[in-house]
Amino acid sequence: MATTKHLKSKICLVGEKAVGKTSLIRRYVLNMFDDHYITTIGTKVSKKEVRVFRPEQDLLVDVDMTIWDIMGEKGFRELLKDAYFYGANGILAVADLTRKRTLDDLDDWIDGVEQVVGKVPILIAVNKSDLVSDAQFTEKDVEQVAKAFESEYLMTSAKTGENVEEAFRRLGAIVSEAQLQKA
Repeated sequence: MATTKHLKSKICLVGEKAVGKTSLIRRYVLNMFDDHYITTIGTKVSKKEVRVFRPEQDLLVDVDMTIWDIMGEKGFRELLKDAYFYGANGILAVADLTRKRTLDDLDDWIDGVEQVVGKVPILIAVNKSDLVSDAQFTEKDVEQVAKAFESEYLMTSAKTGENVEEAFRRLGAIVSEAQLQKA
């Protein structure tokens, strides 16, 4: 019979404005989508638990994720990055498939977190995969960015729900593995 362990994890969503950070959280936490753009003012915090099974340890891990959504303005990030990123256990770095710059700018966002907390697990979510006909970059471009940060990536769509649950579940697994290694 598997042992159960409980962990608390702070997850920060980072990325430029309008990449779909808030929409991904709404889809994941509430299973809802609204295509009216709502600007995040400051930060918003949501919670959801994800269960991860680690068969090699016969261990069930309940990860209580506190998910922080930040306003995608660079000036805001610089102003509050210490407070926002402090204590982060993982990063969901979000890019918009229809805007190449949002993939290129992930470097700055990830570096901003790592300046505050050091290296933490990262998962890259390329959102708006339902708009593939408007894509401004390829999966090969994403692979290069993911490789540079030693991270995994998933193509997601907050609108259709594609890979949203999987992105948070996967990040929960990576973060719990890192936390268990430190314990």
